[in-house]
Amino acid sequence: MTVLVTGAAGFIGMHVTAALLARGEHVIGIDNFNDYYSPELKEARIAELERIGGDRLTIHRVDIGDDSELAAALAGEDFDRIIHLAAQAGVRYSLDNPSAYVRANLAGHVNILELARQIKVRHLVYASSSSVYGANKTMPFRVEDRVDQPISLYAATKRADELMSETYAHLFRIPQTGLRFFTVYGPWGRPDMALWKFTASILSGKPIDVYNHGNMRRDFTYIDDIVDGVIRSLDRPPADDGLAKAGGYQTPHRLYNIGNNRPEPLMDLISTIERACGRKAELNMLPMQDGDVPATFADIAAISREVGYSPSTDIEIGVIQFVDWFRTYQGSATGG
Repeated sequence: MTVLVTGAAGFIGMHVTAALLARGEHVIGIDNFNDYYSPELKEARIAELERIGGDRLTIHRVDIGDDSELAAALAGEDFDRIIHLAAQAGVRYSLDNPSAYVRANLAGHVNILELARQIKVRHLVYASSSSVYGANKTMPFRVEDRVDQPISLYAATKRADELMSETYAHLFRIPQTGLRFFTVYGPWGRPDMALWKFTASILSGKPIDVYNHGNMRRDFTYIDDIVDGVIRSLDRPPADDGLAKAGGYQTPHRLYNIGNNRPEPLMDLISTIERACGRKAELNMLPMQDGDVPATFADIAAISREVGYSPSTDIEIGVIQFVDWFRTYQGSATGG
């Protein structure tokens, strides 16, 4: 059968789609190609996917926040599983454009749930976020922790998605897995993420902004490890057996942290990028940004135990992979 992937032109969506195509699946990808960051990068990702997948890939340009548009785009399509990754990303951007998060993350999620209900989907895997933990100071973050004190609108929408999914699992017995992603990095990444911004600035001799004066730690997780966890989760839907699942629900709905289980100091990341670039960074030390947190750390015991997830990419290797890709991509984008 076929898998529907929302956000297929996004960073994680592109890599997940590539992995599905590589194992012989047919994929229907949807994306609205908005301009939150470079649409040209999104087009380049899709071009790479079309090279990999050929006629096993179908792309629809559609806004999941518009239920009529979504229904029209998928009319006549046949798929039995959904990987829902489309969302308005970014913690800081949610301070400036809250309506984008309401449309994409709230209305969009409900529209995907309705779609899953209508087709009696075998499994819906959807993207949540480590941001739901807010300013939680208990480390590592566990799926059993309270997550009712978000400190950004983005985090609030992701927690709302989890609650809406639980409602649909309860009412309609839709098998679902929510994945709380921790900081994901790697080739084809997002320009608004620290690794891209730091690398671009270091290579061009510009200063980099370092928040909280560098006193931050992140559970940086390489994209290949993330994709492995997403696919493993997809292949093992939760049972509707009345037993408690990861996250505490007794419906066919579970929540997993998907991270590296090893938080890295931000200054160590910068040093790693400097080595990969062969240049020193000029640092612009700044206070903490609104909506940000000083540390993230994923407890991955549940996803490791239940689906065999085992991240293995050292940050030194992952950063080199990104920097090498970045140099190539920037060279091709500028004709160099």
